[in-house]
Amino acid sequence: MSYTALYRKFRPAEFEDVKGQDHIITTLKNQIKADRIGHAYLFCGTRGTGKTTVAKIFAKAVNCEHPVDGSPCGECTMCKNIAAGTSMNVIEIDAASNNGVDNIREIREEVSYRPTEGRYKVYIIDEVHMLSIGAFNALLKTLEEPPEYVIFILATTEAHKIPITILSRCQRYDFKRITIDTIAARLDELMKKEQVEVEEKAIRYIAKAADGSMRDALSLLDQCIAFYLGQKLTYDRCSLRFLVRWIAGCVQPASQTDTSARMVGKVLATVEELVMQGRELTQLAADFTWYLRNLLLVKTSDNMEDVLDVSTENLAQLKEEAQMIESGVLLRYIRIFSELTNQLKYATQKRVLLEVTLIKLCKPQMESTKDSLLDRIRALEKQVEEGSFAVAQPQERVVYVNGEAPKPQPKPQLPKALKEDIKQVTSNFRKIANEASGMLRGYLKQARLSVDNQDRLLIVLPDEISASVVGSEEHKQELKDLIEKKIGKTVEIDVRQVENGRHFEDSFVDIEKVINMEITIEDE
Repeated sequence: MSYTALYRKFRPAEFEDVKGQDHIITTLKNQIKADRIGHAYLFCGTRGTGKTTVAKIFAKAVNCEHPVDGSPCGECTMCKNIAAGTSMNVIEIDAASNNGVDNIREIREEVSYRPTEGRYKVYIIDEVHMLSIGAFNALLKTLEEPPEYVIFILATTEAHKIPITILSRCQRYDFKRITIDTIAARLDELMKKEQVEVEEKAIRYIAKAADGSMRDALSLLDQCIAFYLGQKLTYDRCSLRFLVRWIAGCVQPASQTDTSARMVGKVLATVEELVMQGRELTQLAADFTWYLRNLLLVKTSDNMEDVLDVSTENLAQLKEEAQMIESGVLLRYIRIFSELTNQLKYATQKRVLLEVTLIKLCKPQMESTKDSLLDRIRALEKQVEEGSFAVAQPQERVVYVNGEAPKPQPKPQLPKALKEDIKQVTSNFRKIANEASGMLRGYLKQARLSVDNQDRLLIVLPDEISASVVGSEEHKQELKDLIEKKIGKTVEIDVRQVENGRHFEDSFVDIEKVINMEITIEDE
């Protein structure tokens, strides 16, 4: 026998099995018990909340030979035939593919014939909002005054698209999103029946990911079970949360104190791991946004236990992590990832979009928005407080009594003779730079070469950010190794930056002019 998906295998067969829609079930059962059955019903709500299932149970109940407290008995001939889909009394129509006037005319002709068995002929029209305007108009009269033995049940996820003339002729029932607790309890019950070992945290994660849809929850659970067949289904295997926390740990310090590109590398390596594992990047973006939302709630209020719906252990961890990041930074992160979530729906290069977004988080200077500028200011203030760099002291103002203008500062002088090692490095710098790693090679394109009084090779960058990247111990060592490999000697190097408001020539000697060659860095 072929395998049956969980959501089909465990589809409710009676009202008592329907979860999360008690207000609707109670009303329908009371109508059946009191014999106050309407002629037209409209079931609306999000996908997977039980609209079609309740419609089928209702069709069985109104035709059941021995109903029990308003529910079908499931044992009589009518119940078995309807459950098997062989009854002529229950007609299911997919309005998405049968949405024309001719399809509705066929229904109008069929309703004139009484049911061959049972009391009622039930028409279940799914996705009814897909009907054309002409089809809706053709249905109006029949829907308003059908024969006494006909019941129409219209189901839709988009009730706002249905004409008001149709809405006014139906009893409307709104199916609510099913709560996480209800979905989790149902999944736990079914896993015991299936004899599958599942961790409680894993079930709650799937229930949360289902977003109020029982069918989605069962489909996700089915997929996880298939992937880890024969193994215990744990929280880490179902979720991306451990990767979310890893990414958060990478981007968080980068936004505050660390200007090194190492954080970018860590984050991109994590994305690479996700892609190789076949993880869904859209789900990662949704999980990350939800994680940031939880951090913000914890940071702004002390009583979030009920709202967050997390364990005591996770709540304590969230509180600890929330203290490590500013509220303004969190708001910026949420804004960026909200934009990303919308873009991923229609993107063909999801990985590229995710990588660019994560780099934005690590490097606020890439954006010119108000919150990114504030983020950069907060980072600088924190650096000053921690003494990460010295604040330049204001220069003393000198007043010249005799009115003489100050003499211009002499430009730096070139040593009488350049070392052969320096000349060799300068002559081969293009080839050396091309062998560097991708990020270092990109920054070296902007570099110019000079020397200091100690005959050290100076690599001069145009700004603080590029200088901090090239000047990291990791990149300096990489550059030294490349030089030694090329010329067979060790050369002392130092990384400098051009001061704001000054030109390179004001502070450094241009070796290019000395050795009469053009020094450029190009990509391979």
